[in-house]
Amino acid sequence: MPSSTSFERPVLILYVGGTIGMVETSRGLAPGADFSHRLRTALATLSPACLASLPDFVVRESAHPIDSSSATPHDWQRLGSEIAAALPEHAGVVVLHGTDTLTWSASSLAFQLQGLDRPVVVTGAMHPLGMDGSDALHNVALALRFAAKPALQEVAVAFGGRLLRGVRSRKMAGREAFASPHYPLLGEQIGDDAVLFPTQGPSTLPPDAGRFELADYAAAAAGSVVRIALWPGIQPWHVAAWLDDRRVQGALLEVWGGGNAPEEPRLLDALARASNDGKLLAAISQCPAGSVALGRYAAGMGLAEAGVLSGDAMTPEAAYTKLVHLLAMPLDDGERRRRFLTSLAGER
Repeated sequence: MPSSTSFERPVLILYVGGTIGMVETSRGLAPGADFSHRLRTALATLSPACLASLPDFVVRESAHPIDSSSATPHDWQRLGSEIAAALPEHAGVVVLHGTDTLTWSASSLAFQLQGLDRPVVVTGAMHPLGMDGSDALHNVALALRFAAKPALQEVAVAFGGRLLRGVRSRKMAGREAFASPHYPLLGEQIGDDAVLFPTQGPSTLPPDAGRFELADYAAAAAGSVVRIALWPGIQPWHVAAWLDDRRVQGALLEVWGGGNAPEEPRLLDALARASNDGKLLAAISQCPAGSVALGRYAAGMGLAEAGVLSGDAMTPEAAYTKLVHLLAMPLDDGERRRRFLTSLAGER
């Protein structure tokens, strides 16, 4: 591969699993061996101009591959620690990940790696590397180009010719696969170049934000944070069954519209009881591109009075992984609530 004259350190490509590394077998797609060799062979088929735009890189296959559809907070923790340990020796990191939960991992990494001074770019593919019509090769090349840009100092998702803020991204349908409902693109592929939009800049961190908060996510991996979507006819006992369980420490509520919930006193009592017990509760809208403002409508005032925090326009991935992260940190209840309402990685 061509040498880079811009960086003394290579970019690390960290393969952690997913469709991108699978091969066809008699029983369908399955993880394939020697991914590093297959990736380098595929990249060598790119045009000379495209090859010349790529930085030096090394490939590492994770010792603990992630089954994207079975990923847990423990996998996020392990991935965060692996990247943090590798960063000093590399100009940036490209994470090759399965698409099912790619945005969940990207969001978690954004909270774990607050204060990044170089790129961490997450990508994957809808079809395996080497398959006719696969998007894998172009996604990897795009991620490599962005991972070599020192001005990018956050966790991002590169896919389908676009670069999105990781903690603002969601999986959608179609070949582009991912979208950022409430935040503009960080960059885009133009010809053989990856153009970073400087007006977006790195995520803005508050002065007292933590740096590389590699917390223990064991409790979350065991189910301490739950996700509850409202539906017509939801009963108070449904909510209480989740929140009264002593193992539950936090909950993400997906409510209607701009922050509405049933005006059912027993349901609101269950929420207030959990909040008073020190459980961290937050609400976001069920609308795919919606935002909540608790108390704007009378139907949502009860949520605010019960101690539920507003998630504003955060994605489910960002809100959930933020709850996991804050509950894993050695913080008191008041500080956890304050930090949830503060933008830590550009998530709100």
